Amino acid sequence: MSSSDGMTITVIGSGLIGRSWAMVFMSGGYRVKIYDNQPGHAARAIQEVRKQLEELQEAHMLRGQLSASEQLALLSSHDDLPQALEGAFFIQESVFEEIEAKQSVFQVVESHVGEGVILSSSTSCLLPSNVFSRLQNRKRCIISHPVNPPYYVRLVELVPHPETLPGVMDTTYALMTAVGQAPVRLKKEIDGFALNRVQYAIIAESWRLVKDGVISVKDIDLVMSEGLGMRYAFIGPMETMHLNAPEGLEDYLQRYREGMRSVLTAFGPVPEFSGEAAERINKEMCELIPADPQHLSARREMRNQLLMGLAKLKK
Repeated sequence: MSSSDGMTITVIGSGLIGRSWAMVFMSGGYRVKIYDNQPGHAARAIQEVRKQLEELQEAHMLRGQLSASEQLALLSSHDDLPQALEGAFFIQESVFEEIEAKQSVFQVVESHVGEGVILSSSTSCLLPSNVFSRLQNRKRCIISHPVNPPYYVRLVELVPHPETLPGVMDTTYALMTAVGQAPVRLKKEIDGFALNRVQYAIIAESWRLVKDGVISVKDIDLVMSEGLGMRYAFIGPMETMHLNAPEGLEDYLQRYREGMRSVLTAFGPVPEFSGEAAERINKEMCELIPADPQHLSARREMRNQLLMGLAKLKK
């Protein structure tokens, strides 16, 4: 995708993810139409986006080559779906995570757009074969799963429907790259995609270690933030293995294969994430960071600033 001049993207849903997608696409110079089926919500979303962009510009953290005002000039709000879809080459659905809602949205969208328009969903866990099951043309459908918050964490998982054409994957990959995201291609659909499968594996073992009295909530988070996270912010697990032995990955496996297998066989069952253990872990967490909106909002803001700083450093 060589140029964004005059090209329009429609974002369906004006919540956190929808607003974030709008900001990402605008930062790349694309015109964005944001739609919400609740009257007035899309217009209010523009005011929230305006506030965020102005704050980002003041903090010298605004993405893209355009100023906040130039980016805002690319954004429009719509309560009428056909009007919002007119002229768009790419549709990014961002409604709440419920299969019936997403299926219904795409059924209506399909009746208003041409065959060449790409239909993309932000779902974090629903399989494309289910999300797009009611559509006539599933060849132009794809999942573009962002990582929350999308404006600060640039990874996007691209997950094809079994019928998705290679060109749809290529165009979506090029679009995400053009707007500064870091897309990865999944070759086929799978529960949880890639990111959540890795994330849930980490969460499950962390939960088991705290539940079994091996380590505290505070210290297991330090294992990630001051240990694995420092490494994985720049290189992934495969490269880590490749670099952690004198002669690369094959050498690493020869040295550590048996040890890894021994530890992995000692892992416990999938946690229930409920009951007494959940109450105890939640209490311990809340002693570190109170679960009131003010404290959590402040922590999220600090997280976002650190993530943006890290993204700039990696560039």
